[in-house]
Amino acid sequence: MRLILWNRAAAAAGVVAMLAGCRAAPQPDAYGNIEATEVVVGSEMAGQLQGFTPAEGNHLAAGELVAVVDTSALVIQLQQVASQRTASGSRVNEIAKQAGVLEAQRAIAERAYQRQRRLYDQQATTAQQLDQSERDYRTLVAQIAANAAQRQTAAHDVASSDARVAQVRDQIRKSRMTNPVTGTVLTTYAKAGEFVQVGQPLYKIANLDTVELRAYVTEPQLSQVTLGRPVSVSVDAANEQRRVLPGKVSWVSSQAEFTPTPIETRDERANLVYAIKVRVPNPNGLLKIGMPADVQFAVATASR
Repeated sequence: MRLILWNRAAAAAGVVAMLAGCRAAPQPDAYGNIEATEVVVGSEMAGQLQGFTPAEGNHLAAGELVAVVDTSALVIQLQQVASQRTASGSRVNEIAKQAGVLEAQRAIAERAYQRQRRLYDQQATTAQQLDQSERDYRTLVAQIAANAAQRQTAAHDVASSDARVAQVRDQIRKSRMTNPVTGTVLTTYAKAGEFVQVGQPLYKIANLDTVELRAYVTEPQLSQVTLGRPVSVSVDAANEQRRVLPGKVSWVSSQAEFTPTPIETRDERANLVYAIKVRVPNPNGLLKIGMPADVQFAVATASR
């Protein structure tokens, strides 16, 4: 009988100790999921992919060459436009030379016309000779005006050719696509040899060295959440253990919203919550996109 009583007492003591331990364990202040800034890289040119290097899981540096679109048609087009530019430039030079000749002839014709007018006033020449000199002068003035219009048109053709050359060269440059941000390739949507269109997605990339935890807090918790505040982020690890990582609050929503269905908060009776983001360093790649995680506003010592 005494043995039974002792066993019951020991069991009760164990339960009390277990409950005390549970009460002592800090409870998460918020729950959420890991996110990363994902960038979908699309093709800037239409054509056949002659080369495509991104592969899922590969790490790419910013500025690294990742894809090449066939540019053979563009090269031919550039040669044609460059030839047109050369011809337009030669035309401008020719018209400019003609303008110099016409201007010299106009000056001579103007002096002859003025001389005939003086002679006519002195009755030393005929009206026919005066009309002829005036006609020669007016003709040259009209030719100079036409030459100026031609020169303007030729200059416009040169500018248009220059713009077209620049456009084709830009298209050739865009045919060699580089990676915009440093990160890890999450998904690929194309393969070498395929024909792609402008804007067609080629791959998705994200920088996983630093990720963000998006969580929700209630209004009473807002006083504990300030930008830059250090917090503790914990996730499940191997052997049913928890890994604690340091983080900092990087964003707090200024607008309340209704509690999202899959999101839990410390007080589930609250209808309105505020979204927050916690930036967490992830140098070892422990944190994955979509992974659930807990947030504690009381900073704990990070576990390794």
